[in-house]
Amino acid sequence: MKPDDPLLRILACPLDKGPLSVVEAENLLYNPRLRRRYPIVDGIPQLLPTSGEQVSDDEHERLLKRIGAS
Repeated sequence: MKPDDPLLRILACPLDKGPLSVVEAENLLYNPRLRRRYPIVDGIPQLLPTSGEQVSDDEHERLLKRIGAS
């Protein structure tokens, strides 16, 4: 999944229903508002609430830099 993939326009975080950012090199979608990441497995986003993981403050900052560089 690429950052300009049209599918991203309709994908939403299962918890807050807001948009997600793709971190292409790491095969994940990220919600910076809730600091949750969701894996992309074999090209399929895993968007069940239980699939998401909370990230630490350091990981959050690192992911924000990755998103900004995309």
